[in-house]
Amino acid sequence: MSVTSAVPPGTDGEQGRRAEVAAGLTAVRDRIAAACRAAGRGSDEVTLIAVTKTRPVSDVRLLYELGVPDIGENKDQEAAPKAAEAASLGLDVTWHFVGQLQTNKAASVVSYAQVIHSVDRLRLAAALGSRARAVGRTVTCLVQVSLDGDPARGGAVGQQVMAVADAVAREDGLVLGGVMAVAPLGMAAGAAFGKLRGVADEVRSAHPGAVMISAGMSDDLEPAIKAGATHVRVGTALLGGRSVLVR
Repeated sequence: MSVTSAVPPGTDGEQGRRAEVAAGLTAVRDRIAAACRAAGRGSDEVTLIAVTKTRPVSDVRLLYELGVPDIGENKDQEAAPKAAEAASLGLDVTWHFVGQLQTNKAASVVSYAQVIHSVDRLRLAAALGSRARAVGRTVTCLVQVSLDGDPARGGAVGQQVMAVADAVAREDGLVLGGVMAVAPLGMAAGAAFGKLRGVADEVRSAHPGAVMISAGMSDDLEPAIKAGATHVRVGTALLGGRSVLVR
């Protein structure tokens, strides 16, 4: 896949897109601030991850220039070339891999991602650790938690969560950051993220450094923040609706 900067810098199109992204960013930051106030938290306790799947590198550049260095992607075949192009532009981006991950993609993802949010099985933890050591990198990993047991969406279930957390913590080259989840369809977001908070507390009791809770997207960031989310993953509310895949 070739990922290109769809909006050339310095053009009228870029200025229009910059205004759109800036407006979306202001609205999302206002929502985060309001949710933090309601929860008695500081806005600086929540990191915004801009999810740029199907978006060109020009959007990554605009976000970076607007003060958003944390970028999320969910498919390696799109993320890898996008990360390479962003690096060639001198963008010091923190890449978050937030999608389901197959072990055969471990080497590629480890080469650019600083944080992997979707570690949900022992074999994947071992593969990521091996690849991280091979290239001399340290990668932060979150255990993806299944809140409803549906294997189609990925995620560790029940006692698997602690087993995967322990496995990540044992791997040289990996750092256990905490947990991640997506609120399942048919489950109220407040209840889902409350359940995740309980799991996060259990993981942190065994691994005190695992303080990250990645939860909440465009439609449900408020209940996620109320439940203690430290990172929210926002795409549509920030960048608008997605139409076609960037190629």
